[in-house]
Amino acid sequence: MTIRVLLADDQALLRATFRILIDSCDDLEVVAEAADGAEAVDLTRVHHPDVVLMDIRMPGTDGLAATSAICADTDLQSTRVLILTTFQSDEHVARALRVGASGFLGKNVTADELLGGIRTVASGDALLSPAATRSLIARFLATPDHSGGPTPRVLENLTPREREMVVLVADGKSDDEIAEEACLSPLTVRTHVQRAKTKMEARSRAQLVAIAYQVGLARPLP
Repeated sequence: MTIRVLLADDQALLRATFRILIDSCDDLEVVAEAADGAEAVDLTRVHHPDVVLMDIRMPGTDGLAATSAICADTDLQSTRVLILTTFQSDEHVARALRVGASGFLGKNVTADELLGGIRTVASGDALLSPAATRSLIARFLATPDHSGGPTPRVLENLTPREREMVVLVADGKSDDEIAEEACLSPLTVRTHVQRAKTKMEARSRAQLVAIAYQVGLARPLP
């Protein structure tokens, strides 16, 4: 099945470069391009892409507002948003994860990393490496304004095993790594994680990580 991608970036040259790269793959296809967040939302509602490759910093409606609108739209539940940013300077990344973005990439990624990232989020997984997760959480999720966000009450219906799985996910571990550590099958791990996502009302695995740190279930390493 071909993965349908929408590009959202105010730099036409960068969009053109991404289009050439993505369209060169048999399993990927660019279905539309947007120059700002408002256009990205409108075109996503028209085309229902599998993945929106979203730049954060755009004029007018920025990528953060666009991500929030897309992830809040019940008609776009199958669309995943992959944020383009820089890990060290973009404090909006954590907020994007909270509203449902599925992951993030730096703009200096290699071609293989970009294509792999698109495939990763299209499959339903989060694009969160352990190092990137800890860096983001330590810098942004532990200190920002939490007003209007989830409270520890979202944890009340979690089983002890589900809490354990969420903590391990928040540490950046994959299902296979969690399965090995907890002596479970990967399928069982995925089941626990999916149930935790449902109970915590997390749209994506990435948002599950954000909520876990926000409500104090997981804490950043020193």
